[in-house]
Amino acid sequence: MEPLSRNQIAWRAAQDLEEGSYVNLGLGLPVLIANYKPTDRDLMFHSENGIVGVGPVAGENEEDPDFVDAGSQKITVNPGAALFDSSMAFAMIRGGHLDVTLLGGFEVSETGDLANWDAKMTHKGQLVGGAMDLVTGAKSVRVTMQHTTKTGEPRLVETCSYPLTGVGTVDRVYTDLAVVDVTPDGFLVREMVDGLTRGELQAKSGATLAFADDCGVLSTPAL
Repeated sequence: MEPLSRNQIAWRAAQDLEEGSYVNLGLGLPVLIANYKPTDRDLMFHSENGIVGVGPVAGENEEDPDFVDAGSQKITVNPGAALFDSSMAFAMIRGGHLDVTLLGGFEVSETGDLANWDAKMTHKGQLVGGAMDLVTGAKSVRVTMQHTTKTGEPRLVETCSYPLTGVGTVDRVYTDLAVVDVTPDGFLVREMVDGLTRGELQAKSGATLAFADDCGVLSTPAL
């Protein structure tokens, strides 16, 4: 059994984005999703520092100091992109104009609560930022993260132990082991990596998992 890489998680999340969607990409792993936009779909990627039309992460010869995301990572912009101030970016978020937001997470509960910041780390610059606005304003909230911590603790849990970013907001989670929906009845596994048994996935999770009748193999390109 081989867990997905960060790029593979990003690729898988990109495949579910619908034609014409306006999509916010959070800091970290979600930014990579712009690299894997399906070529047959017109998507507009949004950055909370004031860009609609974010393109792939900038390569070695593409860096422009004027084009950065909210985490100051160098990015590219697509033809037709618009640049504006952060107050307008947040007016878009708070006004319900985003179809999807993709965020990183520390924990997701079985009722769809999201914890993606740690109050103990604020002295090191780890702040909640605009995530509270995003999980409230976007029509669909999706999370990309590792299935467990570095020490093997589960990130899919019954109740979050970190401070909450949003309550009952998460629709779908993409991990390095599975694609999991949050339903009124709890977690529902849609896909899981080849070679991993249901029992093994359950053992790595901190809440009860149900498995879809058509639960399939989570497969991606070798990225």
